[in-house]
Amino acid sequence: MRQTPAQRPDPGFAIDASGWASGARHLVSPNQDARPPGTRIELLLIHNISLPPGEFGTGQIERLFTNRLDLDAHPYFAALRGLQVSAHFLIARNGQVTQFVGCAERAWHAGISVFEGRPRCNDFSLGIELEGTDQVAYSDVQYETLGRLARALFAAYPLRAVRGHSDVSSPRKTDPGAAFDWHRFAGALNTDPAVFAPDLLA
Repeated sequence: MRQTPAQRPDPGFAIDASGWASGARHLVSPNQDARPPGTRIELLLIHNISLPPGEFGTGQIERLFTNRLDLDAHPYFAALRGLQVSAHFLIARNGQVTQFVGCAERAWHAGISVFEGRPRCNDFSLGIELEGTDQVAYSDVQYETLGRLARALFAAYPLRAVRGHSDVSSPRKTDPGAAFDWHRFAGALNTDPAVFAPDLLA
């Protein structure tokens, strides 16, 4: 049977047995640990981040995720003192993908969260951060890259749902925000629309 685009591994982002993507820059974060034994990876979470807020291309996200952020470099960073956070992937404004945590491991991206009554989404999810804000339009190349990466992840894991961080951590979190075009992402992913929450594609 011929595979659909959503089922075929993307040649640019093939996921190896340990959960690392070819075609991505690898920068290992210490902010990770093992998933609970026997946990299936079922949820893909879309986030946004910029450091300082609203500034792009600073390299500060990578420093945050690897615990190398200079807290004196900007007044906003004082609020991040003691924070240990990561994501599996970051897609920069220029489309560059950095992977911080292997997909088999648990990245610390969702925090306090609930999906379909199930808490601790980090246990069973993959997290993709888009460099951006809730209000600023994401770049064309970010959507293109996100679609390619998500197709590879759907081919590698039994993902059954895609949500925004705001869908599992509301009202604490609002990302990826009103600027994110869910219809455009759904078209790029090219899979069963049922993986998205109905209101995301309304």
